[in-house]
Amino acid sequence: MKKILLLFVFCAFQLNAQKNKHFRWNQMLEKYVSENGQVDYQNWLTEKENLDAYLLTLAELPPLESASKEAVLAYWINAYNALTVQLILANYPLKSIKDLNAPWDTNCFSVQDKNYTLGDIEHQILRKMDEPRIHFAINCASASCPRLLNAAYQEKQLEAQLNQVTREFLLDPSKNKLLPDQLELSKIFLWFGKDFGSKSERLDFIQTHSGIELDNPKIDYLPYDWSLNE
Repeated sequence: MKKILLLFVFCAFQLNAQKNKHFRWNQMLEKYVSENGQVDYQNWLTEKENLDAYLLTLAELPPLESASKEAVLAYWINAYNALTVQLILANYPLKSIKDLNAPWDTNCFSVQDKNYTLGDIEHQILRKMDEPRIHFAINCASASCPRLLNAAYQEKQLEAQLNQVTREFLLDPSKNKLLPDQLELSKIFLWFGKDFGSKSERLDFIQTHSGIELDNPKIDYLPYDWSLNE
């Protein structure tokens, strides 16, 4: 009976820890990221240890086997964004993430004895989950990237959050210029074109999430600004 009680307590503790593991990250985002996604890296440096502690929590609490797709997506999106901020803080001040040596190809996260780079998380995990909206949720610390949301992604809110950041990105004229017969798109749609399907599927995606009716538009791509998002 005592063993059963201890097991129940342990399971309850694990479930509660899983539920609240993004709380620390949410607090930091609210404090250091503006509504439009500008990041106050200079002041975030004072809480670098807090960010490190959050990432340690993530490493210790990977998604359970029974976790929903939404929980897994939220976990890896938050991990990617937090690891990117950690990388910038470790090298701050700098002009661009591209000033760093192999920022997306360096091991930066270890979970269950497996090492991951930012590229691994993006290409081997998130892109394989059949959810193209992840491209508007993960942030590469650059001006032309989708904004860093100033709230943690959460399992129960994920659908609404992904719709929100996708629509905001599409309708941001500094990232995309949308007219019924002319599209000037972020290069995200060029680099990750196959994630959005065929040309007609891509247009359907843009039309659905922007609310703009398209009429067989001509497509061009805008220059990408890699300067730091501060």
